[in-house]
Amino acid sequence: MILIDSSLETVNLQLWTLIPFALMLLMIAIAPLFMGHWWEKNSNKLIISLVLGIPTAAFLIYKGLSHELTHQLIFDYIPFIVLLGALFTVTGGIHLKGDIQAKPWINTLFLGIGAILASIMGTTGAAMLLIRPIIKTNSQRKYKAHTILFFIACVANCGGLLTPLGDPPLFLLYLRGIDFTWFLSLLPEWALANLLLLITYFCMDSYYYKKESKENIVKDKSEKVPIRIEGKLNFIWLLGIVLSVAFLNSGYISIMGENPYFGFLRDGALILMATLSLIFTKKIVREKNKFSWTPILEVAVLFFGIFITMTPALLYLAVNAQNFGFTEPWQFYFTTGALSSFLDNAPTAISFYQLAEGSHLIGDVMIAGIPEIIMKAICVGAVFFGSMTYIGNGPNFMVKAIAEENKISMPSFFGYMIKFSLIILLPIYIIVYLICIY
Repeated sequence: MILIDSSLETVNLQLWTLIPFALMLLMIAIAPLFMGHWWEKNSNKLIISLVLGIPTAAFLIYKGLSHELTHQLIFDYIPFIVLLGALFTVTGGIHLKGDIQAKPWINTLFLGIGAILASIMGTTGAAMLLIRPIIKTNSQRKYKAHTILFFIACVANCGGLLTPLGDPPLFLLYLRGIDFTWFLSLLPEWALANLLLLITYFCMDSYYYKKESKENIVKDKSEKVPIRIEGKLNFIWLLGIVLSVAFLNSGYISIMGENPYFGFLRDGALILMATLSLIFTKKIVREKNKFSWTPILEVAVLFFGIFITMTPALLYLAVNAQNFGFTEPWQFYFTTGALSSFLDNAPTAISFYQLAEGSHLIGDVMIAGIPEIIMKAICVGAVFFGSMTYIGNGPNFMVKAIAEENKISMPSFFGYMIKFSLIILLPIYIIVYLICIY
């Protein structure tokens, strides 16, 4: 969390100091599309983080802002990576297998359960747990790309709105003082968006189900394997993560608010849950999940660069926020959403939170220093609009890659937007804004 004091007002951070942050986000957005093979190596991602991060860090130290940089890395970056690492480790020890009949109502139920799990185990955890079973369930059907698209929308994005565990931007906002239970107030937005998505999906899947050949339907009915869960003990460690985030905070332990270093009590508990998962989960279960440390290492090296280069941007917004003229919920909702569609939604959400806080907006109910309606707009915009492109949220590309591994023909980057997100998702997100936020 960037702390703003009166001395910061005298620091003349120019707009050009945001260039490393912009370049960092630009690389994350375009490198997978145009430099795919080179970008696959985490060592190359680390090079980009260091090339952009080290000069930024040196500049901040030169400007006398080492305290702000240190605070950003120690009290934002470390808890952020620890939480994602713990969720990644624990959910990677849960294996779901089976092949049930792929009727429209069953597929819809699958997506609905995924949307619920996304707020408990994170969008990445829920997506990785369920994507292979739903692909297996639909393996006998010809028309299944639409199922993967709605899976990305519901499970990998919109489902993760109800807790700080659901999506990275929510956890970073939680670290800024939002109560764990406040995110449950977003239930109307969560319910409306997912209900509209599931109704739309059911209608579309029913249409495609009728187009399936009789042979495919017979195979789907006959080739059934009961659903089984392996690694059930990990649900206990997952519960431990939820309780740690919910109760190991300044709201319940006052000393954690007085001394920020006591915040590492929560991180220690999360590391303990991950360690117990590693000790008590059979190796074969993780092998079935094709578990590796590569994805979480990718997140760690990329966000190291993001958190460093983001520091000047947050400081700039804190000092100059009132010059931007952002005062209305729709401005925060759609602008946060638009940028979250193409850039990582975690730094986008924090940037707009900093913009709102620096604008000194006043509301009837204040959450973490900004009006509650503005906070809702930022949270919902960041989480929902992450599904507008393949690069809006981390699980999106992972789900697409797994689907293509299983010979499912997925739309191209722009095809995804033209055929799906712009005509289906965007109208739903506009409806959510008009009914729940406006």
